[in-house]
Amino acid sequence: MEILWVLMALVMLGFVLLQLSRRRRGAVGLVEPSHPDAADPANYGFAREEELDVRMPGPDQDLLDVLDLVQRTQDYRGAQQLLAGTEAKGERRWQRVQAFAGAASLELRQRPGGVGETPGGQWLRVWRAEAPKDAGGAAVHAEFLVQQAWRTSTAGSDDFRIIMEEAKAACGEAALLAPGDPIPYIVELSVARGLGYSREEFEQLWLKILDRAPHHMGAHLAALQYWCEKWHGSRALAYSFAEAAAARAPRGSLLAAMPLFAVFEHLPEVNLVSGFYQSEVVTKAVHGALHAVHSAGPDDPMQAHVRHLLVFFLVRGERWAEAMNQLMAIDGHVGALPWTLSPDPAAEFAVYRALAVAGYEANGGSPATLPH
Repeated sequence: MEILWVLMALVMLGFVLLQLSRRRRGAVGLVEPSHPDAADPANYGFAREEELDVRMPGPDQDLLDVLDLVQRTQDYRGAQQLLAGTEAKGERRWQRVQAFAGAASLELRQRPGGVGETPGGQWLRVWRAEAPKDAGGAAVHAEFLVQQAWRTSTAGSDDFRIIMEEAKAACGEAALLAPGDPIPYIVELSVARGLGYSREEFEQLWLKILDRAPHHMGAHLAALQYWCEKWHGSRALAYSFAEAAAARAPRGSLLAAMPLFAVFEHLPEVNLVSGFYQSEVVTKAVHGALHAVHSAGPDDPMQAHVRHLLVFFLVRGERWAEAMNQLMAIDGHVGALPWTLSPDPAAEFAVYRALAVAGYEANGGSPATLPH
């Protein structure tokens, strides 16, 4: 009991010291929108909170159009055609497979079906029944099962394991339909994490992905989860995996940002050190991510993922102008880490955006001084 009181006292002391430090530095805080000192994100052309799209990290109008069509008509053929026309080994196809699977999963959650009622996501079941040899449909079905396992059951439970075993079998079927396609194996990375593959089994799976798409950012982010401390690895193993990926990243690859994701996955739950986000390990990872987004092609669909995470770290590190530059590039979409971990991603993003605007203006910035 005495230890508990000591810990509580330390936490309170740390909080008081942090507030005093911020006051001395003139640091930024949030106020009510109606407050005369409130900064207005709308002055920078940012979208209103209710307009933020929580489905994707960045724009993909073709996907949105097809998703709307499929869900409105319950006809899968638009999704089938879009995937067939998307580069098999590219990042965008993986994102689209996830989006279609997620849409079907959410539909089923909203309309589980009952007597005389058609369950949600019926278009995916029809797709698999009418086109059993279609590789795109098989990949979406495998990812759908994975998402169902995580959404509807508890990791380690019998129900979870049953669905994951079904997903594993679906990954195998999808892989047979398209031997050179990395997507079925990327989907299986989540299965490996859920079922607790041994390290040897995981490495064998990872080699199959490296043979097909060695620089696939989405695959690396999925694999990183396995090596994290909260799953089957450790902080050291996760950092080692991320740093190795960054070291072998070709010019223009976003893999150079991998260490920042490893840092994020191992943030301390209670941080009493106000300068943590200016520490060497964070600063180095942020610099690597900034270099990655500056070097990558403007049409790289993974850029948005990196920029969203950069906003989180740059705001925490009080690097307001740099945070504003990232916001200008990704505002309008919030379907990415770290916002998706919140029950209300749009609200979480809006808080960080407001802090960035307030900090930027408190240090002499304005809409006129921000590069466009």
